[in-house]
Amino acid sequence: MSQTQNKPAFSMGGQAVLEGVMMNGVDHYAVTVRKENGELVSQVFDHQSLTARYKVLNWPIIRGCIRFVESLSMGMKVLDFSAEVYAEEPEAKPEEKKGLKKWVEALLNGLVMVVALALALGLFIVLPVYLTRWMLGPAADIRWLVSIVEGVLRILLLLGYMILVSRIRDIARTFEYHGAEHKVVACYEAGEALTVENARKHTRFNRRCGTSFIFIIMLIGIAVCMFLPVSNPVLRILYRLLLLPLIAGLSYELLKFSARSDSRLVHALVAPGLLFQRITTKEPDDEHLEVALTSAIKILEAEGLELPQ
Repeated sequence: MSQTQNKPAFSMGGQAVLEGVMMNGVDHYAVTVRKENGELVSQVFDHQSLTARYKVLNWPIIRGCIRFVESLSMGMKVLDFSAEVYAEEPEAKPEEKKGLKKWVEALLNGLVMVVALALALGLFIVLPVYLTRWMLGPAADIRWLVSIVEGVLRILLLLGYMILVSRIRDIARTFEYHGAEHKVVACYEAGEALTVENARKHTRFNRRCGTSFIFIIMLIGIAVCMFLPVSNPVLRILYRLLLLPLIAGLSYELLKFSARSDSRLVHALVAPGLLFQRITTKEPDDEHLEVALTSAIKILEAEGLELPQ
């Protein structure tokens, strides 16, 4: 299979990890990590989305929920791989691990995911609900006002969180790899040869970025939660959790549409997410670009595609 110039064969995406970059394709995703000695270590994983295997799961909104869960699972796997490679040379590839060690690592990874999810829910769902009730006082029964204030608080908390973690050295470097990922994706989508020189000139901002997706989730959440029939904080939290799949699905569809739309309204909706990327992406150097390019090349080879010339 081949691709014509200036027309990518598929929509490439990715994720920054510890000292590395993951790029995903149709049936595979590839991770490249730079070890402390400068050596690049890459691995390609097989992956076919459930949305490709079952037509019903590729219906609008449903596919967004599935993709969201798959991205979380994939993200945990590549983060674990990058941490292992960067810290020291792995004793065995992830698929070769067997026995007790495999189960212990799986359990620990599961616990980390549960704790991280609990903290995220507490910070971005529970805390805004009670802060809003405290701030509004008697007006806390006005549902549309409560939804707007809750939404604004979530956005401010997210912004503060991003600014805070960006000051951590390892996170700051990850944001540089994030910028490299975006530049390489833009280079590929432009049909240009995947070289450091070509990637360097492209933008570090991308409409399909997860940062933009999170912001769209918050905007959709404000609109959806205006129709919640309750003002009780506990019930609002429960309703919010139950509505997360719907909100994620709607947000995914809007994000996909925004990537190919020239509508001013759509541009206005995604603009805040692009502004947030000024925090979550940093200008990469050539070494960061080299890592992202290596992952992109690996994924194209795994998918059986010709490299852009």
